[in-house]
Amino acid sequence: QVQLVQSGGGLVQAGGSLRVSCVASERLSNTGTMSWVRQGAASERRVVASIYGGGETWYTDSVKGRFTVSKDNAKNTVYLQMDGLKPEDSGVYYCQWSRMGRPTYWGQGTQVIVSS
Repeated sequence: QVQLVQSGGGLVQAGGSLRVSCVASERLSNTGTMSWVRQGAASERRVVASIYGGGETWYTDSVKGRFTVSKDNAKNTVYLQMDGLKPEDSGVYYCQWSRMGRPTYWGQGTQVIVSS
């Protein structure tokens, strides 16, 4: 059973920065996609950033230029650096690991609150 353990997040004023981390119990490889998914107040979940096996990244429009997703294969860790935070960025952030032919795994979630 793969485990994804998250840390980071918290409360910050608008314009501030936070970083969330996600450590996998298995070695990250060059396959699969690690994503950060935000669950907002309406309980909808949306992918905000992804990093693919080869290191390519994708961001939803609302976070482009402010968020950075990265990974450290040696540490089995994926990061989401969030700068220029806005109140609408608030929510619970989950890391998600998806690989072809394997179950999708989720972290336990990390609360991010951005005050105005």
